[in-house]
Amino acid sequence: MKRILIALAVLLSVQVADAQTKSPEAAKKAVESAEAASKDAKKAAKVATWTKLASAYMDAYNAPAGNVWLGASKQELQLLMGNDKPISTEEVVLGGDQLVKEVYSNKEFYFSPAGQLVLINVTKPVVENALAGALDAYKKAYEVDVKQSKTKDIVAGLSSIAQKYLDEGMNSYTFGNLEEASALFEKAAEASATAPLSKVDTTALYNAGYTAWAVKNYERAKNFFEKCLDAGYYYEGGEVYAKLGDVYTNLGDAKKGAEILEQGFVKFPQSQSILIGLINYYISSGDNADRLFVLIDEAKKNEPNNASLYYVEGNIYKELKNIDKAIESYYKCAEINPEYEFGFIGAGILYYEQAIELQEKASNELDDNKYNALVVEFEQALKNALEPFEKAYAVSKDNSLKVNIAEYLKNIYYRFSSNGPEYEAGYKKYDEVVKTGQAN
Repeated sequence: MKRILIALAVLLSVQVADAQTKSPEAAKKAVESAEAASKDAKKAAKVATWTKLASAYMDAYNAPAGNVWLGASKQELQLLMGNDKPISTEEVVLGGDQLVKEVYSNKEFYFSPAGQLVLINVTKPVVENALAGALDAYKKAYEVDVKQSKTKDIVAGLSSIAQKYLDEGMNSYTFGNLEEASALFEKAAEASATAPLSKVDTTALYNAGYTAWAVKNYERAKNFFEKCLDAGYYYEGGEVYAKLGDVYTNLGDAKKGAEILEQGFVKFPQSQSILIGLINYYISSGDNADRLFVLIDEAKKNEPNNASLYYVEGNIYKELKNIDKAIESYYKCAEINPEYEFGFIGAGILYYEQAIELQEKASNELDDNKYNALVVEFEQALKNALEPFEKAYAVSKDNSLKVNIAEYLKNIYYRFSSNGPEYEAGYKKYDEVVKTGQAN
């Protein structure tokens, strides 16, 4: 998915290639038979009646997809499906990914460019709301199972339903149906919370909240994000705090939002989302932004040798447009930990962004003298970025990070490549790194 920040730690349920799935016709008959049995007073008192009904609903849910499995190749599916051919085929874009869509009478298959099945969308279910029917059946099974002889089977069934709802939620998210996705993620959480499974599914809760937040249903989002915090789930270094803070702000309680952000900042001082939220609050509210430095100083007292805290401090000064202090904080990182590259990276990016701003100003300046003065400032800002980027490149041991730094250095050296052999050599060096993806 190209839309970030949804919790993607979701294991899509995969049907094994040799697992036998009932035909839609047989599955529908099985549901009708099991439903009839559940309405018989004597049979309704038996656990097996309800577990059989739940299984029938699950078979009906799985029937349209048949024996296919995610990750299968087109060739494998052609052998498996025999005469079941697609009605139409077309190229589509979902979530920013180019996919091939095959349309069947009761389903749609989506394939990656490599020809692997990545998504199944059932368009004609055998039974409407089969998952809800299965969930209700398992609830009833647990209710009549006074000896708890089938607890293990019921737990497995509930777990499967929860996973199916997660898969459905991810499908809806992929198709851009965020309200529907939020409802499905909520159902996944409810299925997991159902006894005897009784599990708090934080992934489902977060995704339900995130998709509600994305469509600006802030009251609904608040409910799920608060449940995440209650369960001790923060997602991606404190993103739940960042989102919940934003929710309260949009609900008209910016002060409560700031309190949430501060709580998150204490736990995750390196979270850029939380930091930006706090900075925006203090700037828009007119409150004293020194509160940010009080928080960072408290963090420093607890971890005096944590160089990343000075990097965060540099980011605060940068957002507050105090450039000198930002550079001072970034360079302080190296004093604390000479092998910490992010302070140098922060300084380099600050200068580089300064250069971009000056370049844009120059491009819009009609006065020749002012234009020339801006070009001089632009070039000086670029040259200022060279030293910290070079130091970051020398210090870093992460190849992918070094390649990213090389991209900046390549661009800067190219700008000055006609100014002398050292610049030309610098351009060639980092151009090679970017091309090969291998730092030297």
